[in-house]
Amino acid sequence: MKRLVLSLILLTTPAVAGTFTPPKGCTTYLTVQSRGCLVSLFYTCEADAPGDQWRADYDADGPYFLSKIDRDAQWLESYDVNPATKEVMDPKPRDPASFTDLLALGLDTFDFSLTKDNGEHTTIRGFDKLTGDSATIDGVTLKQTEYEYTQTDDTGKVLRHSKGHEYISQDWRTFFSGHADWEMEDGTWAPSDTPPVKFITPGKPGFASTLPLFECDAQMSSLGLPHSVAKSLGGS
Repeated sequence: MKRLVLSLILLTTPAVAGTFTPPKGCTTYLTVQSRGCLVSLFYTCEADAPGDQWRADYDADGPYFLSKIDRDAQWLESYDVNPATKEVMDPKPRDPASFTDLLALGLDTFDFSLTKDNGEHTTIRGFDKLTGDSATIDGVTLKQTEYEYTQTDDTGKVLRHSKGHEYISQDWRTFFSGHADWEMEDGTWAPSDTPPVKFITPGKPGFASTLPLFECDAQMSSLGLPHSVAKSLGGS
């Protein structure tokens, strides 16, 4: 499984070290350098449904997470490298996430379940809400959101609880992390900040680079939060 996950993230042997190359039939359209020593590569594939998109995340140690969402930013599937696992959204979610509703109504609630290939089954419930504020980062105007969600196992035990603010792009129809607070087992809250710093489109210096640029001397791992939690579950 780890070889499968790595092959999905690394995809093909890059022609230049530190350069991301998507699989055949896919096109990288955006590179996002974020705080917290994170760089994300966004790409689409001809074989997917219209509006589907992938995101490959790299930190200072290399690739660690791959995820796929649909046009409404529903979490379709994801892959962790360590431990190597695949996770998919269960069919017929009780309350599907809807990027369309968020833009039109200013609020979107969600209630859906995920299943890992190791048998773990969890449910995520929460909301995204537009705050009415916007921010311009590296020349890109984004809408700010407020969110909160819990992830529980089949017994109802809370595995993760997070709240905070994110950003969305109406043009790219995706979320970008912002400030998050994570509830720890002792009831205290641990903050994390991984907002975007640079948006790099094709033809610009640094496009398709897999080398993170910002705050790599103070990675989120210092908080004791798994990468896929601290950097990925905060958004869709």
